[in-house]
Amino acid sequence: MSLDPQVQGLLDAFKAQGLKSFEQMTVPESRETAMAFVGLEGDEEAVADVSNHRVPVKGGDIAVRIYRPAGSAPHPMLVYFHGGGFVFGNLDLVDKVARSLCNAANAAVVSVDYRKAPEHPYPTAPEDAYAGLVWARENAAKLGLDPARIAVAGDSAGGNLAAVVSQMARDRKGPKIAHQVLVYPVTDAAGDYPSRKENAEGYLLTQGAMQWFFGHYLTQPAQASDAYVSPIKGDLKGLPAATVITAGYDPLRDEGDAYAKALAKAGVSVDHVPNPTMIHGFFWMKGVIGHTQSIYDRIGRNLRAAFGTA
Repeated sequence: MSLDPQVQGLLDAFKAQGLKSFEQMTVPESRETAMAFVGLEGDEEAVADVSNHRVPVKGGDIAVRIYRPAGSAPHPMLVYFHGGGFVFGNLDLVDKVARSLCNAANAAVVSVDYRKAPEHPYPTAPEDAYAGLVWARENAAKLGLDPARIAVAGDSAGGNLAAVVSQMARDRKGPKIAHQVLVYPVTDAAGDYPSRKENAEGYLLTQGAMQWFFGHYLTQPAQASDAYVSPIKGDLKGLPAATVITAGYDPLRDEGDAYAKALAKAGVSVDHVPNPTMIHGFFWMKGVIGHTQSIYDRIGRNLRAAFGTA
């Protein structure tokens, strides 16, 4: 299928503005440029309450922001990890995204600001992400959260972390996760898929950018085969049910498809939602791409079902 007309218009605008690909930027430039996505995310949706917290982790602490819906506590919780190639992104960049997820799922969203590469390479990001999950569960009572109703979600690198944290929670006998939402996730750092060549250039995320991200995230090539880097390499049995969102014009399309199929083969219930006319990043573009709202609606329905609040 052809690109969505709104997506094509956005790509044309990026080209006219001379937007560089991430691999052509320095790390500070990538972090500054990424903040432009805030202007594409649409309106800031109102939620009942927002609070900021610090979570102790090995070697320091990380920021966590909690968004609560209207209604009485305890609220089911969605622990959310933002994208950004493990290199950029912060709580402010995805503030609107977290608000939209809170309203779509009628659940509290715990947005976790894990530490980034290259200053903090693997395994810092997944360990921070898991620490955020455990902290939310352990402090659920005083935070107005329900420790018995937990889901995880993430997009791109954050989708990788949501998938990895789901495996970590099972492996470490940690918090029981009811559902995992994986939006165009990174699942196979060492894989070779047709979509990486088909969509290598021209659709915002490039294959060169992915190599650049992993060059900062990993300290040695062999790490690409670790299950907590490439979750498709892990044991997928006994994982929580999943919603897997993929985009047709995305270098990561095929590894997302492959992960959805591998989960199903392992006996995991999967709702795989392909978006053949979309590009990587469309989840952060609700303000300029009309199609995106349908994905928030789908995620919201699946999470409400998982939480028993449908």
